Amino acid sequence: MTRLAIFDLDGTLIDSVDDLAAAVNHALAIVGLPPRTREEVRCFIGDGPRLLLERAVGQHQEKVEQALTAWREYYSLHLLDRTRAYPGIVETLAAAQCTLAVQTNKPGPAARRILEGLGLLSRFAVVLGGGEVPPKPDPSGARRILESVGAQPKDSIFVGDSSVDALTARNAGLTFVAVTWGLVPRQDLIHAGAVHFVDDSTELRHWLE
Repeated sequence: MTRLAIFDLDGTLIDSVDDLAAAVNHALAIVGLPPRTREEVRCFIGDGPRLLLERAVGQHQEKVEQALTAWREYYSLHLLDRTRAYPGIVETLAAAQCTLAVQTNKPGPAARRILEGLGLLSRFAVVLGGGEVPPKPDPSGARRILESVGAQPKDSIFVGDSSVDALTARNAGLTFVAVTWGLVPRQDLIHAGAVHFVDDSTELRHWLE
């Protein structure tokens, strides 16, 4: 029986690629660099905004700070333009019988604004983001969530879509459940050590009972 389920955000609960890509390309335009494709940005997501912009500017690392500032200003105004929960996620969270939490490398205030805008924030006992705890795969955030809700690793799972999430779960002693609809191919998740997979929200429900 699962007592606590900690979720990643981007690529797991929400599809935010279009808004992130728009913000990246706005920032690149501001610093005089050509745009990136949606698929390029998709591959850059997962480790927080600084690494997102470092990857986006490529060899022009001297432009990172200016690009990051432009990205933050734009994204704060447009983070809900096209971002949506993945199919079935709203219903799956509503039906969950365990405590739910979120740990993401996205800045915490942005994560909570998105969840609030999608009507999901109230489903989670804790939402931690970048700048509030060390970034994943450091286990500090997951451990803080466990302590705050009084759960034990053996009764808890980490649900995510990336190798970073798999490593976070391993470092915190949690069972990792990989979703296959996210940003990382299934084969990469297997290489990261994932053994439990869910292919749709219906399968995910079984882990939340």
